Amino acid sequence: MKKCLKIFLFIFLFLSFRSSIFAQLFPEKNIVQNYYTWPVQAKIGIVANFGELRPNHYHMGLDCRTESRENMPILAAADGYVAKINIDPTGFGRAIYINHPNGTTTLYAHLNDFNPTLEKYIREQQYKLKQWKVVVEISANKFPVKKGEFIAYSGNTGGSQGPHLHFEIRDTKTDKVLNPLLYGFPIEDNVTPDIFRLAVYDRRLSTYEQTPKIFPIKKINGVYQPIGGKILVNTDVVSFAITAFDRYTNSSNQNGIYRAEIYYDNKAISGFEMDSTGYNATRYLNAHIDYKTHESGGPFLQHLSPLPGYKNGIYKTAKGEDGLIRLTDNNSHEINIVVSDANGNQSELKFDLTKSESPLQSIKLESAKLFQPNMVNVFENESIWVYLKDSCLYDSFHVKVKELPGKIFQIQDDKIPVHCYFPTWIKGDFAIEDSSKIVMKQVANGKSRFKKAIFKKGWYNASFRDFGTYQLLKDTSPPVIVPVGGFHNGINAQNLNRIAFSVSDNSVDIANFTALLDGEWILCSNDKGKAYVYEFDEKCKPGEHNLKLIVTDLVGNKTERNYQFVR
Repeated sequence: MKKCLKIFLFIFLFLSFRSSIFAQLFPEKNIVQNYYTWPVQAKIGIVANFGELRPNHYHMGLDCRTESRENMPILAAADGYVAKINIDPTGFGRAIYINHPNGTTTLYAHLNDFNPTLEKYIREQQYKLKQWKVVVEISANKFPVKKGEFIAYSGNTGGSQGPHLHFEIRDTKTDKVLNPLLYGFPIEDNVTPDIFRLAVYDRRLSTYEQTPKIFPIKKINGVYQPIGGKILVNTDVVSFAITAFDRYTNSSNQNGIYRAEIYYDNKAISGFEMDSTGYNATRYLNAHIDYKTHESGGPFLQHLSPLPGYKNGIYKTAKGEDGLIRLTDNNSHEINIVVSDANGNQSELKFDLTKSESPLQSIKLESAKLFQPNMVNVFENESIWVYLKDSCLYDSFHVKVKELPGKIFQIQDDKIPVHCYFPTWIKGDFAIEDSSKIVMKQVANGKSRFKKAIFKKGWYNASFRDFGTYQLLKDTSPPVIVPVGGFHNGINAQNLNRIAFSVSDNSVDIANFTALLDGEWILCSNDKGKAYVYEFDEKCKPGEHNLKLIVTDLVGNKTERNYQFVR
């Protein structure tokens, strides 16, 4: 009996010891549970979680299932009041913000109609402002709500790719977004995260100027290991990244992981935790992942230590450490990587790391100008000038700028991310009278973007936040307006409930769209930036009408069209 007790005590102490090791960087949180109710009147489930990896940003909330349908009832998650309404052709689409007494704000996005009282009020504000795209701040006593009260119908508006509700919890004072899964929502989860691959970096080099060595992973007796079990490196400074996903019970969706930590000989070195982040920091995802590998068609690799240009946010390193592992001998060292989800399920990746006894690999020095994080970086010649402030870069690289045929300038390539907008100046030889019609075209990541170029002393300036190709173009072409859905000049529209117009321009973006019915402004929606749609309302009474459309582009080219119709 005593022997059994000793064995039990040993196992308990061993597990407690390991648990304490794996909790050094991120202590457990004490968060009030069940303050919020599920915000959708439908079967509970999610298709995306907080921290999921997306292009240039983290997913900042929960994508709640609406049974693949629109117009499911959306409910207030807790007592409070409607504080803001946002209507936008992209992003959140139609969204409601509710402030709560506990100091948080909940967000409900991609909605269709709001509840009738709120819908009427917002429509009045849009007509008052003569804008469909609006942000309306609302006083605290105007629209109070109770927990579970109907506030809107679910939809697919804005940047949504299918019917669902995007739901967030924010700190009202700071606007920082909090991980909703820490607040006790009834999402069943007893599945440990999956780890698929391990990447190893020689951190004497920039992560952008090397190709990491990638090891496939296998699971043996509940512990993940790289194939072969041991890793030999020919450098004395290394870092690691992993591909890992989380799953929920009865779901095959690959969601984002909550936490990952790395231990070197049982000492916590570095890790990240997705408990909260702000929209002003969400682009740091490009420093969290191996951007170059992913943009080259590879997998998401999440760095376990921060890049030098990522100073704050989701990472935490041991005191006095920078998150890198420095090998001072040729002995074998134990590496443990622990991946956790928000429900406490954990997976472990374990292997031995050894520095090769061979001479260290030499580092090839390039002659090109070195751009570095945490400092101002400038490139200039007689044709182009680029200025990046000290917060723009995550890691260093040798900059390459070249002129292509047609006065197209290649600035680096789009495999290196930039955190902030930076001005680019290109010398132009256009006539002075044409200076107001010049746009700068940028191509990056397969997408073309245009901005009006600002003229000063023979140079034209615009700001973007991606490397790629840059070119100055003269734009004198006005936008094109095309009726869709059968509408045409002189039509009897008695059997129509709406009219729509497609608007396009050679520089893509439309600066302004105005529709006047018999000289009065009318509300035309533009969800997802597609057609402009006027739903017939009380503004269009029976009889003959004149509809005037006025569209301008980025540099002021204007198109006007008049249509007569009977209603």
